[in-house]
Amino acid sequence: MAKLALNKSSLARETGHLAEYNRFLPSLELKRLQIVAERAKAKTLVAKLDVDYKKRFAEIANGIPMLSNQQVPLDDLVKIKDVEIGEQNLSGTRLPVVSNVEIDVEPYSLMGRPHWVDPVVKGLQELIRLDMERRVAHDRVHKLVEAEAVISRRVNLFEKVLIPQAQRNIKKIRMALADAERDAVVRAKISKRKTAARAAEQRMADL
Repeated sequence: MAKLALNKSSLARETGHLAEYNRFLPSLELKRLQIVAERAKAKTLVAKLDVDYKKRFAEIANGIPMLSNQQVPLDDLVKIKDVEIGEQNLSGTRLPVVSNVEIDVEPYSLMGRPHWVDPVVKGLQELIRLDMERRVAHDRVHKLVEAEAVISRRVNLFEKVLIPQAQRNIKKIRMALADAERDAVVRAKISKRKTAARAAEQRMADL
């Protein structure tokens, strides 16, 4: 680390740094608060989606006990065809958003399968969408937790390191400059007295 220069140029530089830190810190703190608020919302949504998924799964399983009938094949009857994941930019943090979930239903004969297959197909489509939404919601929480940690470290850096250090440097430089100014005044007075004494000696010699 470079040694601190105790002069007016260094004082101007440190004062500028301190002003910059104080300008930047409020916006950084606001960004952190936005991330914290969004993280709380995301956690609430995750909890809701988890409950909805489990509840819907139980409803399908309990409401249609015929699912255990192995003679009615349901494999690959409903599957994801395409998923579009968009992005939300929150204060520089990119968060995933489910834009669209396209589900493919394998064509089947209404006469060739039992009547309960239709509600199963509908329920499976709902489960697939819910599962995709909750997966993305969990990912949002993870990214928000990481973003909050990064921003909190930056806030701490400004509050506990950079700003206090700049304040200490400014105080040290001002004290040094004040001491130098007092020393200069003392030296000037001593020099003035010496000059006056030499002039008096010269006048005595000329008599």
